[in-house]
Amino acid sequence: MTRANETLEDARVLAAAGRWNACVNRLYYSCFYAVSALLVRHGLSSTKHTGVRSLFNKQYVKTDKIPKDLARIYNDLFERRQEGDYIDFVNFQEAQVTPWISKAEQLIQYVATLVEKETA
Repeated sequence: MTRANETLEDARVLAAAGRWNACVNRLYYSCFYAVSALLVRHGLSSTKHTGVRSLFNKQYVKTDKIPKDLARIYNDLFERRQEGDYIDFVNFQEAQVTPWISKAEQLIQYVATLVEKETA
């Protein structure tokens, strides 16, 4: 979870600098690291981002361990990061990205709570 929180802080720094595409990348990775930590806690992992996403949705979202509306940000950021990193002329704007920051924070906090419960 440390890496998730550090990467989330990186996203905040990039947002403050108006670097929206880079911010989206860091937001995605902050959620990815949190989700990966949760999966590892249960002995699950994948070498591919799509595999992590699939395991997360199957093990946590479809079983209602994580609310669908909360999990949606991870799935949305997966798509947005793909666009921002690999499609030319995609330029995210402040109005788009700002709400994603708070949603990513909420997901990471929720996942951290689950990880802590399982550690105790």
